[in-house]
Amino acid sequence: MSTTADLTEEKVMEVLRSVRFPGLSRDIVSFGFVKDLAVGGGNVSFRLEVQTSSPRAAEEIRRDATEKLRSLPGVNAVTIALDVREPAPAPPRGAVGVPPPDAALLPEVRFKIAVASGKGGVGKSTVAANLALALSRLGSRVGLMDSDIYGPSQQMMMGIDEKPFINEANQIVPIERFGVRVMSLGFLMDVDQPVIWRGPMVMKAVEQFLGDVAWGKLDFLVVDMPPGTGDAQLTLTQKIQLSGAVIVTTPQDVALIDARKGLAMFQKVNVPVLGIIENMSFYVCVKCGHREDIFKHGGGERTAKKLNVPFLGEIPIDPKVAIGGDSGVPIVAAEPKSRVTEAFLEVAEAIHKQLHV
Repeated sequence: MSTTADLTEEKVMEVLRSVRFPGLSRDIVSFGFVKDLAVGGGNVSFRLEVQTSSPRAAEEIRRDATEKLRSLPGVNAVTIALDVREPAPAPPRGAVGVPPPDAALLPEVRFKIAVASGKGGVGKSTVAANLALALSRLGSRVGLMDSDIYGPSQQMMMGIDEKPFINEANQIVPIERFGVRVMSLGFLMDVDQPVIWRGPMVMKAVEQFLGDVAWGKLDFLVVDMPPGTGDAQLTLTQKIQLSGAVIVTTPQDVALIDARKGLAMFQKVNVPVLGIIENMSFYVCVKCGHREDIFKHGGGERTAKKLNVPFLGEIPIDPKVAIGGDSGVPIVAAEPKSRVTEAFLEVAEAIHKQLHV
């Protein structure tokens, strides 16, 4: 039987590590929100210093922490003083004399776009690869950064099997394919080697892709993110000022629920959401022209309207998309006049409009 004497700061901190920021996978201890912790006589007290523009999120954290601590054996009372602080506003684009927060990273990249999804299996990496090619088709200088640390796939989708080299400045030189500069963890690993990394290692890998790769002058850096809301997403949003995020979903209700979570994450960390793309939107038979909404249809657009974000477009289903990804020639390069390629070009043009290119 546990007593108040068995209650320690270590046990309290262990419980608090299970309290997550709403919509994110990171806990309040790793964020540094827990201040002035005091434990004694069965009483737990501390100050919760939360940096957020959402008071509701802060209250949710306090409520979750209180409930979990009260269930800890030996705890008689929990006192949490909530200290909500507004995040420092990002400097306006083009402001004279105000250096952007990412001045030391990617100084020659004009726009940084994260391609994200709330869940796996929606074709996010396929969309990222073809979107990069579509932006290049519109005349932009484009880089593609594969930040899907646990499942890098751009080396396969872009048909790259050689290793990058190091230049005189000790930077990794990205490999160019189809006019796009590509960097992926897959270049540096065996194809069958699993990535079993803890959070700090993931964050370090993302930082190296930002600072130790010779991206050069680019109009767009398209960042293929891991699914969900984890360490890679948080590192990227903390290290550089993203121009915006694109959320990829499919029409099914379960995918749309997760898409909303991903969208909420970017909004909470003050990253503009450029819009939603509905992938695998519909299928048109090449023989008879009949259209079939295999996974329902229109959910992405309805979600965009409900959440008041732009709807960037719908990408139809085409077996040639999978064939192109497996063979290392994305459909925008393999089938430049296809319906799918036209859809990606329309999405690229919509992003141009969102960023006033």
